Amino acid sequence: MEEIGVPKKLLLGIQHVFAMFGATVLMPTLTGMDPSVALLAAGLGTFIFHGVTGGMVPVFLGSSFAFIGAIKAVAGEDGSGMPYALGGVICAGLVYVIMSGIVKLGGTEIMKRLFPAVVTGPVIMVIGLTLAPIGVSMASSNWILSLVSIFTIIAVSCFMKGFFKLVPILIGILVGYAVAAAMGAVDYSAMQDTGGLFIGADNFTFPKFSVAAILTIMPIAIVAVMEHIGDITTNGAVVGKDFFEKPGLHRTLLGDGLATMFSGLFGGPPNTTYSENTGVLAVTKNYNPSVIRIAAGFAILLGVISPVGAFLRTIPVAVMGGVSFILFGMIASVGIRTISNAQLNFNRSRNLIIVALILVCGLGGVELSIGSVVIKGIGLSALVGMIANLILHIILPDDPDND
Repeated sequence: MEEIGVPKKLLLGIQHVFAMFGATVLMPTLTGMDPSVALLAAGLGTFIFHGVTGGMVPVFLGSSFAFIGAIKAVAGEDGSGMPYALGGVICAGLVYVIMSGIVKLGGTEIMKRLFPAVVTGPVIMVIGLTLAPIGVSMASSNWILSLVSIFTIIAVSCFMKGFFKLVPILIGILVGYAVAAAMGAVDYSAMQDTGGLFIGADNFTFPKFSVAAILTIMPIAIVAVMEHIGDITTNGAVVGKDFFEKPGLHRTLLGDGLATMFSGLFGGPPNTTYSENTGVLAVTKNYNPSVIRIAAGFAILLGVISPVGAFLRTIPVAVMGGVSFILFGMIASVGIRTISNAQLNFNRSRNLIIVALILVCGLGGVELSIGSVVIKGIGLSALVGMIANLILHIILPDDPDND
């Protein structure tokens, strides 16, 4: 792709900030963590990830939803247990580091064997389709505003030329916000008391450690690792590169793990690769990792400067719902493209069975309980797909007509 100038990169970076903002702030809001600290942790965590992976993977790290239940359980209703929850977050990051070492020793061929296109394609579809109800729920709060954003994004993507074609998400949000303001549908209450220009020491919480909290939160990292593999696969499919090979899955796991451990040190949530930003990549077809780092810089500023973060919180949920409507659908579409590009033979029962198991386990509400750990959704679909693929390859060995 042709190199673009700094002003255009800045706008592209801002677009990525808007895409990740809602979910990154929502997760800490639901768990009692500080949203400003979460934004700061997301930005710094993204820089850590890019440092570990050589800056070649266009990934943004935001707040992970997989840990919400466990963090709330440890923190308690009054939030008094939050320091111990943060200790669990740090240990969850350690799981990523351990898995990184296992992948490094075993090699990427093991991961490719575990996650071929017949597994990764449907898992990518599950990621998009699992997120879809969230987008619909947000959009349904005001369908007029949501449709304004949706149709603006479609119009810009299909009919605009040049640079405007690269920022359909940003334009969709701006037009949606303008219409919401004209309708009197913008709540400016978040701007009334920002508590000063910058966040202070009272925004941060520091970790403590207890065995009970660690055992509650740490095992969730296994599920998050499965989601990480799915997200990195999706990102690579969008960009057209094999990130399992270079910089290597061991590096992406290590980057995610170190970012999560760092976040837990000062009160931030666990980090994870963000599907919303991968959706932006798919829409804009601009895959420059430096744009993601610009977005990370903006996220840090939003986290540190109280009034700016407060203003962004005035964006109506319905406007972001319209954006999510498009982005999550694009992710599911990438899964279909992955299957198509691999030219899988669906006349073979093996491929049909693997895809069927992944879709039903990922979307049907199936849960697997192992002690206090519950595996479901994306994590379960990836696990089931991996196991089914291995077993069926043993029962039905590879041959030219079997894939």
